[in-house]
Amino acid sequence: MSRRSLALLTTALLMPALVAGAPGHRAEAARPAAADSPETTAPPLLRGVDLDTVTIPELQVRMKRGSLTSTALTAEYLRRIKAVDPKINAVLRTSPTALRQAAASDVRHRLGRTLGPLDGIPVLLKDNVNTRDMPTTAGSTALAGSPPDSDAELVVRLRKAGAVVLGKANLSEWANFRAAKPTSGWSAVGGQTNNPYVLDRNPCGSSSGSAAALAASLAQVAIGTETDGSIVCPAGMNGVVGHKPSLGLVSQSGMVPISAEQDTAGPMARNVTDTALTFSVLSGRRSAGTPGLAEGAARPGALRGKRIGLWRLPSLGAGVDALMTRTAAELRAAGAQVVEVTPPYQDRLAALEFPALLSEFHRDIDAYLATRSGPRDLAGLIEFNRTHQAERSCFAGQELFEQALAAPPTTDPRYRAMRAELRDLSRRSIDETMDAHGLDAIASPANPPAWTTDCARGDNDVIPSSTPAAVAGYPSLSVPAGFVDELPVGLLLMAGDHEDDELLSLGAAVEHRLDAWRAPRYLPSAPVR
Repeated sequence: MSRRSLALLTTALLMPALVAGAPGHRAEAARPAAADSPETTAPPLLRGVDLDTVTIPELQVRMKRGSLTSTALTAEYLRRIKAVDPKINAVLRTSPTALRQAAASDVRHRLGRTLGPLDGIPVLLKDNVNTRDMPTTAGSTALAGSPPDSDAELVVRLRKAGAVVLGKANLSEWANFRAAKPTSGWSAVGGQTNNPYVLDRNPCGSSSGSAAALAASLAQVAIGTETDGSIVCPAGMNGVVGHKPSLGLVSQSGMVPISAEQDTAGPMARNVTDTALTFSVLSGRRSAGTPGLAEGAARPGALRGKRIGLWRLPSLGAGVDALMTRTAAELRAAGAQVVEVTPPYQDRLAALEFPALLSEFHRDIDAYLATRSGPRDLAGLIEFNRTHQAERSCFAGQELFEQALAAPPTTDPRYRAMRAELRDLSRRSIDETMDAHGLDAIASPANPPAWTTDCARGDNDVIPSSTPAAVAGYPSLSVPAGFVDELPVGLLLMAGDHEDDELLSLGAAVEHRLDAWRAPRYLPSAPVR
């Protein structure tokens, strides 16, 4: 087909969505929907597709048959963002090229030249992942000027796979590494993201906008990032799936950093299948997105003989502990063997992790800021925050920045000893526990019920379950486990180094057995228990 013919076909495919309404540059500009409904009076653009439950393989089957186009799918997600996002404030901006990206995918589908399972699938990016065509701010007005010069490596992979980069999700400013008592989900650029299940409750962690947007079905998948808990806690607290990959499987290039020793981007979705397919693109590991994942999870006996260690963490509350008891009973009924465990060395990990991160943050943020316009180093960033009121409109503190500025450099023998001990103890905490009990995975609650958002008080987020895998660089996966009253709780699964594929397969089977997902109701408030 000639270039002119391709252009004409692209235009023809694009026109219906353009008539329906092109995306704006900022989701906040949309008019809020009625308070009692997540929908507007306008009918959905898709027929026979339930965005809450549809999976990427199901969407691709429809696209192959010609009963669905990426343009229509993308336009429907843009419509939902306009209608629903004013309630939760999860989407910072939509891409002005989203519909053109979708139309190009439709051409590939028509010609039988698709680029893989993500071709034509709308994806939201956390706003600490560089994009050359949209601002990347980490939530700070200090970076709100010109976009980065190039895409992050993971964005390059998504584009090569044909994914539609739909827009940017809000996040906790600087990935929650600024103040001693931050408020998760708040940034000076985006304001406060709300939990879709109960709007005055918090979405947790720094990938808060990514998780809340998925819970509200504002994209098919989203990208989060984690240093310790910032994928798996928001996933659990917003009732979706989040995968923190093994360190190094997803490129760190082009991400606003905290620590190269722990940072990783990872996929988030409403089901494990979509999470695994997205991970296969981000990592280049084809086995992670095998087409039979969902079918294998639904097969009778998928959990039979699996050994899972349950780390209960009763400190997260009686409601969570009761849910863990019910979860263990469900897994045992499916043939799994569940034994209670307590991974060792947790107090020592807690004592060492933060000081090590301070030194690493100073090193890594200085290197990143040198590539952007605005403050050129951490000292300049601290001064910027002192002189810009918007940066102090929820909480004023930047104690972590100030402590990082004074921390020993990463060349200091004290720092090197801390990181070496952290690496050793975190890996042993998982490896020794799994070896002692012959486990396939360690399970624990991913989060407590969401706390009430309060700028003056800050977060209530002492959640130790994410730390062993985060510090070790091992994979973890949060899947919906159920609810405490109206609030979702996730089950966090951890496994050994580079056992991501096995963990995703196990997670799919656990997800199928628990069948715990339900759509949010956007309640204004709920009793505090």
